[in-house]
Amino acid sequence: MNSKLQIDIVSDVMCPWCVIGYKQLVTALEATGTPHEIRWHPFELNPNMPREGQNIREHVAEKYGSTKEQSDASRVRMTQAGAEVGFEFRYADDMRMHNTFNQHQLLHWAKQQGRMHDLKMALFAAHFTHGRNLSDDAVLADVAAQNGLDRTEALAVLTDQRFAAEVREAEQYWLNQGIQGVPAVVFNRRHLVSGAQGVENFTSILKQLAAMPEEAAPSP
Repeated sequence: MNSKLQIDIVSDVMCPWCVIGYKQLVTALEATGTPHEIRWHPFELNPNMPREGQNIREHVAEKYGSTKEQSDASRVRMTQAGAEVGFEFRYADDMRMHNTFNQHQLLHWAKQQGRMHDLKMALFAAHFTHGRNLSDDAVLADVAAQNGLDRTEALAVLTDQRFAAEVREAEQYWLNQGIQGVPAVVFNRRHLVSGAQGVENFTSILKQLAAMPEEAAPSP
């Protein structure tokens, strides 16, 4: 496969397996030397989350019925999986789950300036590594500014909600494609892979895609 592999990743910043899966995929891409282009797309794990967010442990208990022991075990698994691909999770009892609609709007704006990927990575780190309050527009603007974006304009984007309709449309598009959970990775707009597959599985998938005849890939 001579052309770049198009990779669409549907994800939410609140999803730990999204950043783990991305890092696993990147490791596999580097190992196989696969030319690629990654495009991020919005998904809200908790679209009805209140503006102020919710304590993560409380949220997990309510949504999944998890006990404290199960929650702790899950955190250990995620922390270990993150460490294996170079991402640091620092879970704390006061961490919160946030409504991510504003984050997706900020990412949409950043995309217009070629900074969407940088901001996405920064938001993952702000939440999972540094425990910053991503329900606070001022914090979101700070993160944007720390990644080469204009802080005043970032605040304006969040205040006037100018990209709300576009983000809702993008979210709905992927829901209409049958995406119900994330991460959802779509290769060449055709091959869907769900979840953090691990470096070995992603490597195998990439090799299979590379072996496909060029005409099997959809036209741009």
